[in-house]
Amino acid sequence: MDWSGASRNEGKHLWLAEADSSGCLVRLEAWRNRAALAGDLLLGRENVAIGLDFAFSFPTWFVERLGVRSAPELWGRVTECGETWLAACDPPFWGRPGRGRPILGGSAWRRAELAAPRVGGIGPKSVFQIGGAGTVGTGSIRGMPVLDALHTSGARIWPFVGGGGKPLVVEIYPRLLTGKVRKSDPAERHKLLAECYPRLQPEHVRLAVASEDAFDATVSALVMIEHIDDLRALPEEHDPELCLEGRIWHPGWRLDKP
Repeated sequence: MDWSGASRNEGKHLWLAEADSSGCLVRLEAWRNRAALAGDLLLGRENVAIGLDFAFSFPTWFVERLGVRSAPELWGRVTECGETWLAACDPPFWGRPGRGRPILGGSAWRRAELAAPRVGGIGPKSVFQIGGAGTVGTGSIRGMPVLDALHTSGARIWPFVGGGGKPLVVEIYPRLLTGKVRKSDPAERHKLLAECYPRLQPEHVRLAVASEDAFDATVSALVMIEHIDDLRALPEEHDPELCLEGRIWHPGWRLDKP
């Protein structure tokens, strides 16, 4: 299951894909807004792994500057202040018209983002960028309140919250799951689906070919179900900084050296 976040026209960019234990896609649909999608995720989904496509935290120096000590505290603070941050676009945020990248008090990236493999030279963008091509900051800031709600409901948000909470929720970066395919080209999207997932229902293929976000959701859900044993065996994190900043799940995540 994957949520591909966006900021402007939510109904066109928020896609949920669900795969079952047989490796088949059973649902692919767009959602009106994050609140509606969050409600769906909270409906009795104990025996699932949920992959969400946005940054789950900020670099440590910024979290410490906020005066919070844990990721759950951070998500609560973002729930309270996130829209104000987006409206003002004050440093350390940038990307809106007239708001160039400022000098920061530390790295613009989390350790996990710096450690993630590059795919065709492409890597994660900074969560502080809230405007411009490939922006992830806006979707992340508006996604963290969903993490707050999921955590409050008892979910395990890996690697921040240990124990046996359900459902399991992990941060994903779809480029690590789709590979080097030119996702902006519908023909290339169709080719990958035909070669790698020939059992997809025609309607799911049609939707995934028509939308890059639906394509990301589709492939992410199918890759996750292929690696469900790894997801079920995710260990607790003992590095204090990674417990604050988070990690990005992908099939080769154990080889990352944050």
